[in-house]
Amino acid sequence: MKLLSDPIMLRMVLLFVATGFAFWFGVVMVRRMRRSLTAEASFETAAPSLQALPLDTYHAVIQQLKQQKHELQSEQQVERRRAKTSESISAAVLSNLPTGVLFITPDGLVRQANGTAKRILGFASPVGVKLTQIFRDAPLISPVEGGAATLAAAIEAALLSGPHFEKLEASYLTPTGEARALELSLTAVTAPGGELLGITCALNDQSELVQRRQQQEWLEEVSAEMALDLHNSLNTISGYAQQMAGSDNPQQAKQLAADIAVEAAHLDHTVGAFLAGAAAGSVSKGKVALPLDFRAAPAKRVEHSRTEQI
Repeated sequence: MKLLSDPIMLRMVLLFVATGFAFWFGVVMVRRMRRSLTAEASFETAAPSLQALPLDTYHAVIQQLKQQKHELQSEQQVERRRAKTSESISAAVLSNLPTGVLFITPDGLVRQANGTAKRILGFASPVGVKLTQIFRDAPLISPVEGGAATLAAAIEAALLSGPHFEKLEASYLTPTGEARALELSLTAVTAPGGELLGITCALNDQSELVQRRQQQEWLEEVSAEMALDLHNSLNTISGYAQQMAGSDNPQQAKQLAADIAVEAAHLDHTVGAFLAGAAAGSVSKGKVALPLDFRAAPAKRVEHSRTEQI
């Protein structure tokens, strides 16, 4: 009690308690500060990683998109080269075909024509020209279903309802006045949905074939006429010979011999002219020119022979 009542001792006790409290308070504050600093350091360390994660992902996505864009551009270039090569091959094949090819749209415009078609039709470039301006009033050689009389009308009917006939034959006159016999084949070009995109027209120049056919027909006709003429000439010569054999008049026999010689010369001329015409095969504007007329003179000679016989 005396110690507690001693002021010095009391001061020492209070100082000791105050010092202990200050030490405890300092330890607590130091721990709190250490925890705060540790939390801030961990937060600062984690924050850049959290920010860096989306940025890295963004750059990775950008790089991937750039790579895909480059690959897509490469594929597009390859496809364009393939399409260009295929188009060049198609154009080369089309231009070298011996058959003329036209593509006609539903509005009647020629959109494509190869070189053979240009040569046959006599147009430098029929592309973009109406079919009515190209074929004009070219008549059909053989009638077709629908009653169309001209080639342009038949193609227009095919553009409206599709081609109902495989081939057309028409007489055509080029802009320079050359006569052509055309044979055309029509084929419909349709879209996947069935819509008519146009008509492909394959045309051939049959002029030479028609000329040969006309020449053959002419030769057959002339052959028949010549056979008749030969028959008449032989009958005439036979009649002269019979008259000469039964005649006692030297003057009449001499005249009959002269008539026989004339008839034989005519017969030789007829056969020679026929052989020369057949060998030459002369053709004028699609028709074979007759080298000789076999019809008028034989009738007169036969009539003369009959008069002499009477």
